[in-house]
Amino acid sequence: MRIGARIGILACAASLFVAAQDHNHGDAQSNILALEHAWDQAQERGDIKALSALFDDSLIFVDFDGKILTKAQYLDRVKMDSSHLQQIVTESMNVQMFGNTAIVVGTYRAKGVENGKPYLRRRRFVDIWMLQGSLWICVAAEATPVLQ
Repeated sequence: MRIGARIGILACAASLFVAAQDHNHGDAQSNILALEHAWDQAQERGDIKALSALFDDSLIFVDFDGKILTKAQYLDRVKMDSSHLQQIVTESMNVQMFGNTAIVVGTYRAKGVENGKPYLRRRRFVDIWMLQGSLWICVAAEATPVLQ
């Protein structure tokens, strides 16, 4: 009977641990989705300071043309593009948790004007976030054109 009680207690403890992990993952996923939306808003405004705070100093960004950009290069590109970009609309995002690492896969549309001509670009992205201390920070990202 004592063995049965111990097994019951262990089963209850295990289920509470799993529930706590699911709750923590849910909180982390919500935080990361909020950071992704903050990224879009900062990029629309050309807010380099806000963007810089989201990225690790060793950020690796694989651009739509295959070029690898550093954090500084990515921020410089945003500065140049900010006068052309009008709107970013996220179509979908999915966050997968792997311990203190999160991978976000999604699609977005970017609308703007370049060389006097309007454009609408659709891209699929993969962003990798890591928990550093108590903050989530983006360490790697890529964006790939999606043909219409």
